[in-house]
Amino acid sequence: MANSENTRERRKQSDDEGLVKHTGGCHCGAVRFQVWALPDLHVFSCSCSICTKKQNHHFIVPASRFSLLQGAESLTTYTFNTHIAKHMFCKTCGVQSFYRPRSNPDGYGVMPHCLDEGTVRSVRLEEFNGKEWENAMGHHQTIRSMSKT
Repeated sequence: MANSENTRERRKQSDDEGLVKHTGGCHCGAVRFQVWALPDLHVFSCSCSICTKKQNHHFIVPASRFSLLQGAESLTTYTFNTHIAKHMFCKTCGVQSFYRPRSNPDGYGVMPHCLDEGTVRSVRLEEFNGKEWENAMGHHQTIRSMSKT
């Protein structure tokens, strides 16, 4: 009963905030997820070492708006440096559909290119100076609050 009440409350909150349910996953289909976010995505392009190598572009959502639907056993995790960020990717196809970002370890960074078609209206890309991560986080006004509901 509590789950259906939580689902109804989330739907009401989503309707009130203009959120839509996006679904997506990796290339081979082993990993599938859903995320509640606006149809107009605020996507970050980070220049830190790992994001540059992976060509990582992501939008951030609170953990409460993200659900892994299938494939937990298909994920493997890479961490480095502070080990706060959890870079998860599919063991089969190697695609990273989402991760736990260092900037928002209480949320998820979701790759917009891994979303299924039909729910994204627009994408606004913002550069984030990840090469100077500590300084950039100290001055950035938006990214720190994106994993909060």
